[in-house]
Amino acid sequence: MEDNTKLATMEDTVEYHLFLIPDELRDPEKHKEILQKYIERIMTQFAPMLAPYIWQNQPFNLRYKPGKGNVPAHMFGVTKFGDNIEDEWFIVYIVKQITKEFPELVARIEDNDGEFLLIEAADFLPKWLDPDNSANRVFFQRGELCLIPAPRKPGTMSWLPTTPPTVPQALNIISTHPEEILASESIRAAVNRRIRGYPEKIQASLHRAHCFLPASIVALLKQHPRLVAAGVQAFYLRDPIDLRACRVFKTFLPETRIMTSVTFTKCLYAQLVQQRFVPDRRSGYKMPPPSHPQYRAHELGMKLAHGFEILCSKCSPHFSESKKSFMTTSPLWAGFLESLKKNDYFKGLIEGSAQYQARLEMAKNYFQLSVNRPESCLAMSPGEEILTLLQTMPFDIEELKKEEANLPPEDDDRWLALSPDQLDQLLQEVAGKKEAEPTSKKEEQNYDLNQVSESMKAFISKVSTHKGAELPREPSEAPITFDADSFLNYFDKILGPSPHESDSDDLDEEDFECLDSDDDLDLKTEAAGEEASVKGTLNNLKSYMAQMDRELAYTSIGKSFTTQKQMVSFPRKKCESLSQTTNNNSDEEDSGAGGSVMTPVDVDLNLVSNILESYSSQAGLAGPASNLLQSMGVQLPDNSDHRPTSKPTQD
Repeated sequence: MEDNTKLATMEDTVEYHLFLIPDELRDPEKHKEILQKYIERIMTQFAPMLAPYIWQNQPFNLRYKPGKGNVPAHMFGVTKFGDNIEDEWFIVYIVKQITKEFPELVARIEDNDGEFLLIEAADFLPKWLDPDNSANRVFFQRGELCLIPAPRKPGTMSWLPTTPPTVPQALNIISTHPEEILASESIRAAVNRRIRGYPEKIQASLHRAHCFLPASIVALLKQHPRLVAAGVQAFYLRDPIDLRACRVFKTFLPETRIMTSVTFTKCLYAQLVQQRFVPDRRSGYKMPPPSHPQYRAHELGMKLAHGFEILCSKCSPHFSESKKSFMTTSPLWAGFLESLKKNDYFKGLIEGSAQYQARLEMAKNYFQLSVNRPESCLAMSPGEEILTLLQTMPFDIEELKKEEANLPPEDDDRWLALSPDQLDQLLQEVAGKKEAEPTSKKEEQNYDLNQVSESMKAFISKVSTHKGAELPREPSEAPITFDADSFLNYFDKILGPSPHESDSDDLDEEDFECLDSDDDLDLKTEAAGEEASVKGTLNNLKSYMAQMDRELAYTSIGKSFTTQKQMVSFPRKKCESLSQTTNNNSDEEDSGAGGSVMTPVDVDLNLVSNILESYSSQAGLAGPASNLLQSMGVQLPDNSDHRPTSKPTQD
């Protein structure tokens, strides 16, 4: 941001900013009042999605942020999403929907990696865009992703600044040129693909499992299901000091355990399941043998109880009473509750019924954490909240035990162990690629290996710099113009002529002009000293290359290449036939240093055979050959030949 406000120091954090345009208000107090009303409207309208959501660490929230420097006053929120990346993308969906529901708002979102929306669409970004000039260019408006462009030439588009825009400049551009700044369809599709499926996707991210828990935790989670995240995180991030409190349980006694159904997110469930833990013998949490049909429920309950005990152990027994009554004394609660009723939050439930009370408690939690979030000095820790609820929330253990007989079935957790095919499919979905169709036996036999060599040529012809090499995007994209003959002729002049050509160190001016280079040489303006330096360098290069040729002439390195002497028609051969041709040709090579003329190397055939040999040596696993080919859209058929890949020895 323009005010150089740094992202919160905590890791895995996302910030979101909502600006009001056109911003014609000059009175700060009136501006604050208007933005506060927007916050209340937004949080009330999106309460049905946000209130029941189980966050990994912190919930979506908005608060007023006064103007500073060039950044006007606006609505601001920050959320630590931790290990659950889906929380971040759910926030992206929420922010996108807010700008769709409120067209007068413009949103900007970033995380500790910076412009992560651009990172998601990295394959489709314009070439001029890089991290150095991307500040204040990416916004959401009317539910669409906007990218403020840079002028190709100074003065061509007067409404575009030549440097990265400030926030006021960006807001003015968005309000006056909404059509011109719309991001390309491919960039928008990449971001939309990542948030596709919400809000229905929320239910798919949940996992329900049976847990053998103390009755007090069962009662807590029944009214406040979001507290499961705090319990899992406390156990997952425990240290030896935390475990001291779990030697003898003081709050959640094991004797009161009952079976219940707990709703986790898949991330939380995986964190709880994957950690191996043996409880202290003094804790009283005895585990049945692993063969017991309810062993998993006992294990999950034991781990979750440890997490809750750790949370409560970190609280002072006499924490501030002002924290307990902060929410109930807030003047905003009555208005917020009335807004929820107008938006049909309670779904026609009878006031006072069990379901009505459950949704009311959920609304209170949501209001406390997201709408009227107190300053950090007054904010209640999860442990303090749990202790407060235990003091004010009555529950009947016998009633909870009666519910054991009617528990809903557990969800299948086979998703924890994906098969290789499922993992490949998942990676393709994340990358936005269609699932590859299985190839038939006939298609494998008629596989055109020209596709491999042509793809590699297209890759070589791309631009490469110190930042890396570009991959071919689309087959229809024209490659960079490159005259291979002129390039080779130029280096023939540098490295020396062939035996039947005259030996001359003179370089024609046209030989330099044939190269498409940004540093064209003008021989006519070269000083005599520079010419002598260039010729000296060329002589050194020729001498060096000649010495290398003499050394290689006495080796068998030439036998490792297939030459054009063997006329092999490879476009429609099977992989093993190509490998045989490559291995058998070495006996026919002219070897030694006898001065015989070397047969030209078949570059295409050597390229394809070496790639196939590398691909075969991967044994179906990921490797450089498959990764490079797949990044270029080349899908090789499975290798049905399981013979050793090493070349046969020569007698």
